[in-house]
Amino acid sequence: MDDNRGTVGPVWSGLENEPRELLETTRRIVAADTQNPPGNTRALADWLAEEFRSLGCDCERFAIDPMKPNIVATMPGASDFTLLYNGHLDTVPFREAEWTYDPLGEVDGDRLYGRGTTDMKGAIGAMLQVARTYAKTDTEPPITMQFALVSDEEVGGEVGLDTQLQNAQLNPDACVVGEATGRRDSNSIAVGDRGYVWPSIRYEGYAAHGSRPMFGENAIDRLYELVRTCRQRLRGLEISTDGIDEAILAESIEYYSTHLDRETATALFRSPTVNLGTFNGGSAVNTVPASAEATLDVRVLPSVDSDAIIARIRDCLDARDAATLVDVTCKAGSYTAPDSAVVRAMSRVVDDVVPTPVYRRFATGSGDAQVFRDNGVPSVEFATGTGTAHAVDEYTTVDKLLRNALVYARLPFEIDRIRGD
Repeated sequence: MDDNRGTVGPVWSGLENEPRELLETTRRIVAADTQNPPGNTRALADWLAEEFRSLGCDCERFAIDPMKPNIVATMPGASDFTLLYNGHLDTVPFREAEWTYDPLGEVDGDRLYGRGTTDMKGAIGAMLQVARTYAKTDTEPPITMQFALVSDEEVGGEVGLDTQLQNAQLNPDACVVGEATGRRDSNSIAVGDRGYVWPSIRYEGYAAHGSRPMFGENAIDRLYELVRTCRQRLRGLEISTDGIDEAILAESIEYYSTHLDRETATALFRSPTVNLGTFNGGSAVNTVPASAEATLDVRVLPSVDSDAIIARIRDCLDARDAATLVDVTCKAGSYTAPDSAVVRAMSRVVDDVVPTPVYRRFATGSGDAQVFRDNGVPSVEFATGTGTAHAVDEYTTVDKLLRNALVYARLPFEIDRIRGD
């Protein structure tokens, strides 16, 4: 843990000696009801800002919506190189009647139950505890540590991170996002994510009485047949992996092979995945539907040009005059190269701190890390998890909270070591 510019030892020992404080800090964060919608994070953000200020951090607060503020706390280091720790304060909703435990936090043995314990208030608790322990032990970080805690991530809103990057003094050199990237018996570091193409397809048939369907053309039937054709042709598309390290693809497949069969895990990255997300049509049970519309969710690696996906869909529609592509929404994936300092440092630290196998991988979806990468910030996602994000009786454990904190605490020293090599 030592290098020639300082040591993380006092911070490491301080974290190991105070696991109950870390647990109670996280429990208090979970106790704040920040379900989104409505996403009222104000009370929690105000408390966190006070905590960071009490540690001597400079803390800025920014809000377009007063009920959904964002805060940025800065702990200066020996160098201006800035490592940002990012977390979101909002959670998905819960139905209390479905839960065995209190969804706003309940400790049972070494487990803390509650909405957000895994996604991602547990990581925020670890980040705060790391800052607290640096301050308690009077340890100067070798690089500047910054903490951006934002609102509105779970619904992809516009008053959270995007606004923060555009309007606040937020220009880090590297970033770690505390999304849960592990499960109970495996861990990973997300270094990229897939992009998406969301095409909306409409089919125009013609109506008839439901008792005489042969006199009409059922738009739902025809559109569903078309969707099946699109799925088959998209899944058979040979995709490019130019610019992506083959080791990252291999580790991505290995990670998902721990809870999927290998063929399915391979298909996540070697071909587009296609989900029929919405399907609407028909006005009455006794009427042949005259029109129908469907939206597909197509996910691909960032090396794949969305135009190739759209062209394949148009090819499927060309044989059907009644079918039209009415809208397409696209978002490119993102990727942080494995030779970047933040990926190399995180890989070394996690491999040492976490006892289970660790995989560098692509996330199948996207989150705040993609926003940072789109703004030129090399970023990774990491937090140990239990595989219960968004689930009833979501939980984390004292051990997982502590390992998150130990990783976050040591990361600045490892980045500084790599930068000095």
